[in-house]
Amino acid sequence: MAVAELWETLKQAILAYTGLSPTAFFTAVAVAAALYHVVSGIFAPPPPPRQRPLEEPEAEPLPPPVQLGEVDEEELRQYDGSDPKKPLLMAIKGQIYDVTQSRMFYGPGGPYALFAGKDASRALAKMSFEPQDLNGDTSGLGPFELDALQDWEYKFMSKYVKVGTIKKAAPAEDGTTSTSPETNETVTAEAETEKAPATEHKPREVSSEEVKEKEATADAVSAES
Repeated sequence: MAVAELWETLKQAILAYTGLSPTAFFTAVAVAAALYHVVSGIFAPPPPPRQRPLEEPEAEPLPPPVQLGEVDEEELRQYDGSDPKKPLLMAIKGQIYDVTQSRMFYGPGGPYALFAGKDASRALAKMSFEPQDLNGDTSGLGPFELDALQDWEYKFMSKYVKVGTIKKAAPAEDGTTSTSPETNETVTAEAETEKAPATEHKPREVSSEEVKEKEATADAVSAES
């Protein structure tokens, strides 16, 4: 009821102030709104040009991997990523790979930065970050750990370039000294001489018959002379 009364009041107001019927009034309002939209679109200033996004500087291409050959573990530590001018290296099962392209993982601050510059075979097999596991010792690993290590090795072989191997430690000396063949022969001869039983040259015993024959021979010679 209130809405009907309000509508009647509105119609009377429109008619009184504009002299138009409500239908004509709202039609005129709609036409005026459309006309304003068209005119404002024509005379509106052009939109500012879109700013081009700042181009990111292109990353410098990585230098080609450098073949190191055979190095020891101390030399391998020099390639742990602390020197950005040197390649980032890591070893698995004694084989050294260039992982410079994955510096975000193995470089300083990366999740696997502890493995860089080392043979991390044991740590990879056990997925351990303990200092005592950051080495290439695979003794005592279980079958599941060895399988995990094999998977890591396949990944490294397919993704990274092999650049060298870790030099194996020389076996400890057992105190024996090598001798030349001539020295061995001399020592052997002397040892055999020392082992041989000592023999004494005893004078041969002379029988009484031989003495008598010699005396008879001497008497005959004296008689002839």
